[in-house]
Amino acid sequence: MSKRPQLPVALTIAGSDSSGGAGIQADLKTFAALGVHGTSAITCITAQNPKGVYGIQACSVGIVRRQIEAVFEELRPGAVKIGMLYSTPIIRVVAGFFVHRERLPLVVDPVMVSTSGAQLLKPAAVKALCGELLPLATLITPNLDEAEILVGEKLRSVTDLRAAARVLYGRFGCAVLVKGGHLRGLKEAVDILYDGGQELLLSAPFIRGVSTHGTGCTYSAAIAGHLARGCALPKAVQRAKEFITQAIAQSRIAGRHSVLNCFWR
Repeated sequence: MSKRPQLPVALTIAGSDSSGGAGIQADLKTFAALGVHGTSAITCITAQNPKGVYGIQACSVGIVRRQIEAVFEELRPGAVKIGMLYSTPIIRVVAGFFVHRERLPLVVDPVMVSTSGAQLLKPAAVKALCGELLPLATLITPNLDEAEILVGEKLRSVTDLRAAARVLYGRFGCAVLVKGGHLRGLKEAVDILYDGGQELLLSAPFIRGVSTHGTGCTYSAAIAGHLARGCALPKAVQRAKEFITQAIAQSRIAGRHSVLNCFWR
């Protein structure tokens, strides 16, 4: 009997999106598309669709921690992606799990506001996020709005993105990917990766006429998936940029809405 192939494992700690476009659902589809076994710890249940978020129910901190523990007991991940945490108690239980463990690749997407404008992180929880979780990260992946909140000023150019990446690296001591897809006046979606020594500018043409949600979740999950497969961080980010660009370019229609195509390959 031939030996069965070993799958790399990745864990996503995030909220559930009932419309299937973002959060846990997007992360698991991304892991599967990359040939990675996806595991999950759900932090919140959301009632949402592509038009908006209509309700959020946070999970208890006890069940959040137990989900993470259960995964690590039998399916130790090669990388972890952290998305929507919503509240200070959930941030603290997640940070508390990782703070005393052997370091492994930890990709933190500091989810604060949905594409439709819904608050996905309580304002009072930003302090706990910055003080307790982000310093544990291998990489943080703020989009333009999140980077502005973390830095405390408006970002209007690629030069501003580069400066913000350095500020956040200095503050949290981890690599930073500032995503500039929402910058106005550019013909390309430009992101800046800075790890304290090397800076990479990643760009891809804007895909016109396609409006999807879940791009940030999918992008950070793709980075974690490639890290779980053994890629070094710069290569993981470059491959994830190509993955999300093609997932948008080759998007499909579900109901009346564009949805990312994670299985474009």
